[in-house]
Amino acid sequence: MNASVEPPEVLTFGRAGVDIYPLQVGVGLEDVTSFGKFLGGTTANVAVAAARLGRRAAIITGVGDDPFGRYVRRELNRLGVDDRYVVTNTEYATPVTFCEIFPPDDFPLYFYRKPTAPDLQVRPADLDRDAIAGTDLLWLSVTGLSEEPSRSAHHEALAARGPGRTVLDLDYRPMFWESPEQARAEIQKILGQVTVTVGNREECEVAVDETDPDRAADALLDAGVTLAVVKQGPRGVLAKTRTERVVSPPLDITPYNGLGAGDSFGGSLAHGLLAGWPLAEVLHRANAAGAIVASRLECSTAMPTPAEIDTLLAEQNPVAPLAPAGDPNENPVTP
Repeated sequence: MNASVEPPEVLTFGRAGVDIYPLQVGVGLEDVTSFGKFLGGTTANVAVAAARLGRRAAIITGVGDDPFGRYVRRELNRLGVDDRYVVTNTEYATPVTFCEIFPPDDFPLYFYRKPTAPDLQVRPADLDRDAIAGTDLLWLSVTGLSEEPSRSAHHEALAARGPGRTVLDLDYRPMFWESPEQARAEIQKILGQVTVTVGNREECEVAVDETDPDRAADALLDAGVTLAVVKQGPRGVLAKTRTERVVSPPLDITPYNGLGAGDSFGGSLAHGLLAGWPLAEVLHRANAAGAIVASRLECSTAMPTPAEIDTLLAEQNPVAPLAPAGDPNENPVTP
């Protein structure tokens, strides 16, 4: 890394692509007639969420040498995320993801990433080790461990880490793995090298074979992390350290599209940890950030500002379910 370039405060490593989301609710893809195009991919969304909250953010990922790859780079920059660590792959296409929207809680995803995707082709040689060592918070996703050469690149990134926080998103997607057991074996190889884990109860079961939130958090702490965050859906979020246990209740919102809420939660979590806030405040604001995105259509461009989080927490909800209208390619940050 050029010595004159300040390292990012938040550096994510993982999926980036294009979300093609329907502009009609309660309709199967076979009947949808209009779509919006948005930057997507969980680690891209987390980086955008952190940038919206004022953090200097960047991403390590791969895109194809194609129009969608150029779009991903352009949107990352437009939304405040440094793309200098994005690798252009000349063999594989930039992935696209479709969804269906059936509120309040059914949002099927359809990934087009075969035979592989550029983000899973990032090699150890592609990494900027100085940037990885120098970032305050490195955010990794379990998907990156599912395939070579990405798996080796993730191990290389962990080996290059400095003293900052390293977060593992337990974002388990079965379509990327042969079995949950395979995923568990790869996750357990690196749990001792990360400081924070984030996942829901099902993802914790894959990681440590526990679904009870407290037992799952304890198992993750025993594996070496210093903070385990377990999402419990309507029961809120549990976070545990060796000395503290905090449960943050969910906020009352009307969901529109729940996809991306966890990524917004993650970007806010990263921001709060770096800010040094009390754990209860970190979780409360992260819950609000997730709730705001759940009430909107898209993911990346729906990430909230600090002012929007403040407003929601003051019980003056600034958001309403998005009524698709106008030009979807304008990608407004707020509906």
